[in-house]
Amino acid sequence: MKPTVRPTVPNFSSGPCAKRPGWSLDALKGACLGRSHRSKPGKAKLQQVIDLSKEILGIPADYRLGIVPASDTGAVEMALWSLLGARPVDVLVWESFSKDWGTDIAKQLKLDARLLQAGYGEIPDLKQVDWSRDVVFAWNGTTSGVRVPDGDWIPADRQGLAICDATSAAFAMDLPWDKLDVVTWSWQKVLGGEAAHGMLVLSPRAVERLESYKPAWPMPKIFRMTKDGKINEGIFKGDTINTPSMLAVEDAIDGLQWAKSVGGLTALVERSEGNLKKIADWQAKSGNWAAFLAKDPAIRSCTSICLTIADPAVTALDAGGQADFAKKLASLLEKEGVAYDIAAYRDAPAGLRIWGGATVEGGDIDALLPWLDWAFATAKAEITAAA
Repeated sequence: MKPTVRPTVPNFSSGPCAKRPGWSLDALKGACLGRSHRSKPGKAKLQQVIDLSKEILGIPADYRLGIVPASDTGAVEMALWSLLGARPVDVLVWESFSKDWGTDIAKQLKLDARLLQAGYGEIPDLKQVDWSRDVVFAWNGTTSGVRVPDGDWIPADRQGLAICDATSAAFAMDLPWDKLDVVTWSWQKVLGGEAAHGMLVLSPRAVERLESYKPAWPMPKIFRMTKDGKINEGIFKGDTINTPSMLAVEDAIDGLQWAKSVGGLTALVERSEGNLKKIADWQAKSGNWAAFLAKDPAIRSCTSICLTIADPAVTALDAGGQADFAKKLASLLEKEGVAYDIAAYRDAPAGLRIWGGATVEGGDIDALLPWLDWAFATAKAEITAAA
C-alpha cells in the first residue's frame, strides 16, 4: 500500500545537498553585500569561515586552510597542478571523480603515474600503494558509495604527499589530519552550503613542497599559491584569489554555526552514521530487492549511500532495462514529492543514491524507506504485467 507519511524535507540529492534543519532565507540577513570582499567586514566574514571550519574539524594549528575558486574540483585541480611533478604519482581510481583526477595527472600533466583501479562498489588494494610516490585519492567516493575504511594504510613516515579529495567526507567522517597533507572539500556537501567555493588544507609538508618545487608548466592565476618562492599567506587569511559570493559566504557561516550548535564533529558523524544504519537495517528486512553497491560494510559510505536493484526480475533485464527500471523508481518518488534527485550517478551501475549527510534528519530517512518499497512494488508490477 502507498505510505501516508512523507519526509518533511524530501531533498536527498548528493550535491548540492539538503540545507541544515530549519534553514530559511533569514539566515542570510547578515551577509556583507554591496561591499568589497577585501573590505575589513568582508575579510572578517571569510576569516570566520576558515576559523570555524578549522575549529569544528580539529585541523591542526600549523595546517593552513584557504577558500579557493571553483568548488571541490577547483581545490583538487589547484593542488594537483601546484604540487605534483616532484615525484611519481599513485592515483586511486574507484569512481568517476577519482577517474578524472587520474586522467588529469596522466594525460594532461603527463606525469609518471600509476592508476590503481577498482570497480564501482570496491576500492583498490591499499597495500599496493607506494608511499615513496605522491598519492592522490578520494576519502569517500560520492558516485560509488564507497569510502576508505580508515587512515591506517597511510604511513607516518611517508616520503610522498597524501592528497585527499574529501568533499563528501568532511564534516561526516573522522579525517586523520596527521596522515593527510592536502585535503579538499566544497560547501555544498555535508553542511548543505551553496556552490562554486572550495576549501583547501595544506600541511607543513605540502607548504614545504610548494616553496621548494616549481612545476614545469605555466600556472593559471587561480592556481597560484606562491609569490617569489614563498606561500601566499593571504589566501589562508581570507584574501581570496578571486571574488567570492558573500551570500554564499554567509550561508557557509550559518551552516558552520549550526554544526557547532548540534555538538560539533562528533554529532555530525553520529547523524550521518545513524542515517546509514537506518538504511542498512531497512535493507536487511526489505526482502533483499535492494542491495548496497558497496558489499563490504567496512567501506560503505554514510553520506552517498548507493543501492542497486537486486530482485531477479530486474537483474534478468539487460543493462538498458535495469537502468530504465531504476529511473522509474526515482521518477515515482519524485512525482510523489518524497525524494528528489536520488537516481544513481550517470556513470555508475543502475540504482539509487540517497544522501545521508549530517543535514538530513533521521526522521526523514525513516519516512522515505516505506516509499522505496512502494516504488519498487509499483514498478515491478508494471514489468510483470508487461511480461
